[in-house]
Amino acid sequence: MQKKSKKTMLRALVAALGFSATLGASAADPLKVGFVYVGPVGDHGWTYQHELGRRAVAEKFGDKVETSFVENVAEGADAERVIRNMAKGGYDLIFTTSFGYMNPTAKVAKQFPKVVFDHATGYKQDKNLGTYLSRSYEGRYVGGFLAAKMTKSKVVGYVASMPIPEVIRDINSIQLALDKYNPGTEIKVVWVNSWFDPGKEADAANALIDQGADVIFQHTDSPAPIQAAERRGVYSIGYASDMAHFGPKAVLTSIVNNWAPYYIKETQAVMDGKWKSEDFWGGLHDDTIELPISDLVPADVKAEAETIIASIKDGSFHPFTGPIKDQAGTVRIPAGVTASNADLAGMNFYVQGIKAELPK
Repeated sequence: MQKKSKKTMLRALVAALGFSATLGASAADPLKVGFVYVGPVGDHGWTYQHELGRRAVAEKFGDKVETSFVENVAEGADAERVIRNMAKGGYDLIFTTSFGYMNPTAKVAKQFPKVVFDHATGYKQDKNLGTYLSRSYEGRYVGGFLAAKMTKSKVVGYVASMPIPEVIRDINSIQLALDKYNPGTEIKVVWVNSWFDPGKEADAANALIDQGADVIFQHTDSPAPIQAAERRGVYSIGYASDMAHFGPKAVLTSIVNNWAPYYIKETQAVMDGKWKSEDFWGGLHDDTIELPISDLVPADVKAEAETIIASIKDGSFHPFTGPIKDQAGTVRIPAGVTASNADLAGMNFYVQGIKAELPK
């Protein structure tokens, strides 16, 4: 008869004493936490912010956790393979950090019911699959206000990644702010169909500047649009990370994603055996979104921006409060009604005032 390993004996003792263990982990083992990234950790944007969240988890929990990541994972078959390998490799909690990972994550989650999965920006949940995202449209609205106040050409540009609801509602939020604070200002959109492609992003930013845009937004992951704006002498709004150091004469603000508190909370919940599937929306009110405003912005404009931020934080203002019409003039959000999370999660139309065509 073979002798039992110390780990096996310890697990048996824990079970005998009636202690509850986390899904997929024994009380004696470090919790294995995996992260799947769509871009490189050095993108200085979206993936970098998630990587800072991973590092925060490692620092917070020390030897109680074992964290790792896989970067540059393409959406689709590659993602499914990586996620499944993590689940098979004994990971207890897996964060998948791009919209295109939704179906692969949902599929693997069904195959590994004892593993906890958290998917960023999607909408499919299960008993062991939760979702999380930031209310980036809140930051976009403030960015739209700043653009409205700082533009001279009354044209702003948007370097867009993929035509998914998150990107569409952010573009809409900017237009709503432009309409309120500088009516007649137009937003032009160039789609690059990629999350991280510095060459395409720079080309798109330059094309928008050539069309008269003097404020450049982006929903892509590299600092290339910021650098293009800096070179061309126009303003810009960073995304995901604080990108001011890439364009000190260009960046008015950045919509910064702070994922660390959420990642720490979810890790603790799994450790405690208290994790439950949820659809988490973090925003300005809980500092999931941060907006460092540059001194390039005049003091009075900055003060007004801070007032808008405060009103969003305390709930007295919501960017998507009706009446809001689409490009065809159809009322999508009635007067006095605030869009629900479901409305926002499924947004597939441009608001009135946007002249660009939405890709099909």
